[in-house]
Formats: sequence, structure tokens, C-alpha cells
Amino acid sequence: MNPIKIILAILIFLGVSTIAKSCTPKVEDGTPEAPLTEFQFSTETEKMSIKVDTLYSDLQNPWGMTWLGDGKMLITERKGEILIFDKDEFTGQRVQGLPAVYAKGQAGLLDITAHPDYAQNGWIYIAYAKPVPGGGATTIARFKLNGNTATSFEDLIVTTPAWNGGTHYGSRIVFDNQNFLFFTNGERGSQNNAQNLSNSHGKVHRIHDDGRIPTDNPFVNTENAIPSIWTFGNRNPQGMIFDQVNNRLWSVEHGPRGGDELNLIEKGKNYGWPVITYGINYNGTPITDLTEKEGMEQPVKYWVPSIATCGMTLVTSDNYPAWKGNILVAALAGTHIARVEMDGTRATGEEKLLQGIGRVRQVSQSPDGYIYAITEGTGLLIKLLPATGM
Repeated sequence: MNPIKIILAILIFLGVSTIAKSCTPKVEDGTPEAPLTEFQFSTETEKMSIKVDTLYSDLQNPWGMTWLGDGKMLITERKGEILIFDKDEFTGQRVQGLPAVYAKGQAGLLDITAHPDYAQNGWIYIAYAKPVPGGGATTIARFKLNGNTATSFEDLIVTTPAWNGGTHYGSRIVFDNQNFLFFTNGERGSQNNAQNLSNSHGKVHRIHDDGRIPTDNPFVNTENAIPSIWTFGNRNPQGMIFDQVNNRLWSVEHGPRGGDELNLIEKGKNYGWPVITYGINYNGTPITDLTEKEGMEQPVKYWVPSIATCGMTLVTSDNYPAWKGNILVAALAGTHIARVEMDGTRATGEEKLLQGIGRVRQVSQSPDGYIYAITEGTGLLIKLLPATGM
């Protein structure tokens, strides 16, 4: 579908006005010539006016994005590509020298993030489904970038057991204030994996930035337990963010039919899947009759019906004063961004932003304090700008 038509449909749906537009033919390989397709519109939200700037419209199945601190931004495509942007424009380049990925269903090249000390060490981290005997394995790896070529590539941790299928691979990567790396891993659609400490699936994990296992991980001395496990009982956590000011780790978990969750992730805790849930099976049958149980955590917020939560970010920027402290959650089935108002660790309100924009896979705040989002279906990279003072 023509991206201009997509945006026009959005404008009609939202009842907002066009600010600027331009479109450019593409060369045979699909790479847009400069200037890129751009489209802007403004819209009113409950607490502020924003402009939405479409920076790119040819994404296929994007998953993650990160910034390198020199104006460059990287976006992953699940099929195994990393697109290189510079100052909000696609350079036409993709990272070369990456390994093959197990690209099946929801598996493939997933999240990406730069090390907090990237300016000093140059490390870039990815989560990807590694092809292994027996299927695929969520894997955390790192590499350096020389021009547009990946160098010094190394796998840091490969989850087990291998899985022949493309369901529930996670995966997000975040660093905390001590540069510990946390990553999520889905339970592969096999519910009981999440409660089994002897496999990696349905868990949040914690490792050092070089792949070593921290000695203070909660199950490091538990017989037969995977030592990288930080929490368990997690169905398919596709979003995660670390609150640096309050030292809090947050995750959103993609539920079944209903039962998406926003969770405060804390050391060693059991988040209940599939013993407790607010969702049901996709065919309408019950999973369990329990929504709570002693020793299992309750979500801070849950969604029924499901919005299909994915990526997330915490608004810390002064660019959005009315949203500061809110958590933004990407909604795939909801085709919007959920703005969740927070009071400490309590969710107190919610607003649906940009309804109909597409299957929002990730929403992120850039180092200079602007909010970006990537979508499937409509294939957009968008930037949200405060309308006042622009």
C-alpha cells in the first residue's frame, strides 16, 4: 500500500491536518533516493499537542532500534537485517557481516541496543534466534561496527533447549545502572516451560556485559537451574525498560486472549504463568481458574481484551512535560501506543495514542529526548514532536 495513502487514511481517522509532505520515486533495489518520503500531521492528545513526522515507510517486520551517539540509529528487521539511519534519514546501507538467523514465525533478529559506554567500548548488543541443531535458540550476542560492517562478533549466551518452531522467542535487552544486562525470553508456546527452572524459556535473565553469570543471581546455586535466570513464570515478555532514577526494571508481557501484563520485575520472583492469568486460550477455553496465588506476583496493570503488548519506553524527557514519568507501550493488535500514567509503581490511567497507525512493534526515547516508534503492516518509522514551540 502506498505510504502516502496510509498516512492520509490515518489523518482521516484522526481528524487532523497535514503539515508537510513529499514523495520520491525509488530505485530498482527498493532503496529510496534523497529526499526520503516524509509526511507530517499534528494531533491533540489528552495532555498535549504533538506532531508526527514519518521518517521512513518501507519497513517490513522491524523489531528494535538503538542510537550510537553520533547521529546514527540502527533498526533491526526480523529476517536478519540491520538498517542504518543517520540524522533521521535512511542511508541506504545495511550492516554487513551478520550471522544467519533462525527466521521462522516470531523468531529471527530481534532487539538491539548499544552498550551504555558505547562511546568508550563500541559494543552493540543484539538478541537473535540462532540456528542450532533441533531448531532455534534465543541468543544474546555483541559486535562492533566498522563503517557498515560488523566486526568482533561473539555470542554471549545461547538459551536452552533448542526449539523447533517460531513461537514466543521474546526478546528485549536493557542495561541497569551497574551495566548488568537483562534480557527476556518467551516460553515458546509451551506453557509449563515458564515454571521450569531447568530451561531458559519463559524467563527474564541477567548476565554481565561480557556474558559471564553474576554470582548473586537468585538461582545460581539451585540444583539444575539455569544460572542466568532472574525471574520466571513469564509468558512472552516482548518489552522491557530500566528506570535509571528509581532503579526499577519494568516489563510488558504478551498475554494469550486477554491478560497482557505490565510487571515490575524483581529478583527471583515468580510471575505466575500459566498457573495464574487474566487471559484465556485463543480458542476460548480456560487456561486456569486462578488469577492470583500466594508466592506469585500480580501485574501492576493488565489488559482485557489484549492489546498485544510489545516494546516499551519510559518518558524521562523534558520535551514531553505532560507525559514525564509515563510508560509508553507498543500495541500490536491495538495498532496504537498506550500511554500509561504512573504514580510510583501504581498505574493510574491510560490513553490510546495514534490509533490505527499500524502494528506498533517498539517505542523508544532517543538520547536527545525524542520519542520514536516503528510499525509492522504500515512499515513506518515515526518521530513524535511536541507541537508547541516547534
